[in-house]
Amino acid sequence: MMTNTYTLKYKFTKNIIPSIFYIFPPIALICLYFYSHSFAPFFTLITHYSPLPASTPTEIEKAYEKTCDYSIGKWVHDKREPLYNATTCSNIKQSLNCISNGRPNTTYQYWRWKPSECNLPMFKPNTFLNLIKNKQIAFVGDSLARNQIDSLICLLSTTSTPQGSQHKGSTKWYFPSHNANVSIYWSPFLVKGEQRKNKGPNYNTIFLDHVNEKWANDINEMDLVVLSFGHWFMVPSIYYEGDSVLGSHDLKFNYPKIGFYVPFRKALRTALNSIIDGRGNNSSKGNNGIDVIVTTYSPTHFEGDWDKGGTCSKSEPYENEEKKLEGMDDELRKIEFEEVENAKVKAKEFGGIRFEILDITKLALLRPDGHPGAYMNPFPFAKGVPKHVQNDCVHWCLPGPIDTWNEVFLETMKKWDQRSQKEK
Repeated sequence: MMTNTYTLKYKFTKNIIPSIFYIFPPIALICLYFYSHSFAPFFTLITHYSPLPASTPTEIEKAYEKTCDYSIGKWVHDKREPLYNATTCSNIKQSLNCISNGRPNTTYQYWRWKPSECNLPMFKPNTFLNLIKNKQIAFVGDSLARNQIDSLICLLSTTSTPQGSQHKGSTKWYFPSHNANVSIYWSPFLVKGEQRKNKGPNYNTIFLDHVNEKWANDINEMDLVVLSFGHWFMVPSIYYEGDSVLGSHDLKFNYPKIGFYVPFRKALRTALNSIIDGRGNNSSKGNNGIDVIVTTYSPTHFEGDWDKGGTCSKSEPYENEEKKLEGMDDELRKIEFEEVENAKVKAKEFGGIRFEILDITKLALLRPDGHPGAYMNPFPFAKGVPKHVQNDCVHWCLPGPIDTWNEVFLETMKKWDQRSQKEK
């Protein structure tokens, strides 16, 4: 009996137990397969929502604060059609309607700005309109400010039709779909001044310490203001400060010759201070705050003197190596950066006022092909080549490179909105 029992145990140990080691791995694999597929979503959910280490939020915040520098990049070919044209947008001025005026070369429309550090998305009209819903947006400045807002209205009109109107020194477009107002105030100096005239004084008279009240009086109604100026300071001028003459530019009068850099800086500082003083000390709307953007100086591309037959005949953008940012263009841009930084410091004591630079100087510098040139007038060569042809190498064809300014503008607003949502 004991022999049989021993024999059975021996056989079990020798035959059955070793078999388990061969059978177990496939069984385990089968079980693991069904187990993982049954519970995979659950474990994915846990992994996705599991708390992050204590140090991670700081790293995320650092990454979040790092934004793309849209001013550094290059122009690359793009086959996409512009979002609008002269047929779909009635807001294009005749002098900027280059194709309708007979410009034969249309390739200037097929370039896009490629920043070195990131991508610049195409302009999304609905996104912009959602960001300005129930708000008042104001552009203040010269004809380049008007050029930019004309581009913006054309871009937005592809989604929502605005209602245009005139109001005491400003032109406004109302978008009923979003209860949003976009307006332009003509103020080429930002401060108080008289432009030179064809009949009368052939120089500007500019009061550097008095803001232009045509726009400053409406500052409490604005949620965002975009300042854009500079070109009128190149014209012969007399500058006043404290009701006495500070100096002059390009005039033979017996006044100190101070050029235009110092007056340009003083005018911008006066404008920014007036916004800070007006909104920082106003409790009625101070809680809502105000955003301020300064569009940097837009270079010209005259080949020769602008008033002596200068042209802009190039048909393609410059390469980065071809054209460097230097001289007057660089100096005016630096002044704008410095004054915006100074304004940020002053505004800290009030809160609710945000300043930003819309840095378009470099990307505009590389686009000599984007101006109307001779096609600021309809078909200038229809009757042959005249002896004298007026050229516009300051403003930009629509559609054209200036649409990129509004793409960067939108990215700035999106960044602000993301920060606001984060703070909430």
